[in-house]
Amino acid sequence: MNHIVEEAVGRIEELEKKAPEGKHIVTGDIRRLSAALFRKVPDKDIEKVFALCEELLEQRSWALGVIAFDFAYRVKNQYQESTYDVFFRWLKDYVRGWGDCDDFCTHAFGELLRQKKSLFAKVITWTEDPDFWVRRASAVILIPSIMREDYDGIEPFVISDRLMNHEHDLVQKGYGWMLKALSQTDRCAVEEYLTVNHTRMPRTAYRYALEKFDRETRDRLMKLS
Repeated sequence: MNHIVEEAVGRIEELEKKAPEGKHIVTGDIRRLSAALFRKVPDKDIEKVFALCEELLEQRSWALGVIAFDFAYRVKNQYQESTYDVFFRWLKDYVRGWGDCDDFCTHAFGELLRQKKSLFAKVITWTEDPDFWVRRASAVILIPSIMREDYDGIEPFVISDRLMNHEHDLVQKGYGWMLKALSQTDRCAVEEYLTVNHTRMPRTAYRYALEKFDRETRDRLMKLS
């Protein structure tokens, strides 16, 4: 085991012992630990860092996964199109729920898409993936690009159309969250989209998408559903 990984395992065990009974470790504490550990990584070449990430992910620990995804984000200036293959394999092999999905996709994987927008064509195919978290990821991964208003070539409504009547509530919440983010950068387009699709969209997704509108608009749109 790499000494950085070994130290991460030990430090996480210490944090777990200090956590109040019945409580999880605070995510902020894990991120602070991750920052301190990353400073100790002697060679920050992307291949070396990804090898550390892989070893951390292989431990199948939520906390160590947070560190792995944080390490991957910290080498964002070295991303290439081929990084997609590594990240998608991690998404399939190591992510098992909405929390891991959102952490990975709103940071490292989302940043990769923002940099390499041609990858959106591959993201579209995720909407038909057998794993629900990959389908959720197809929407959540757009959020970093949307929030930075840097999404030329990325089509959020294509994703929401394909996920529109998905049966899993976490997928509905995922694309509703994406539309909520989009409403902060293109309010009129999202308002029109919700008006047109109010009879088709599940209430869960619809309510999520409304959250950032002003009260008057939100009340008016809610009356449609």
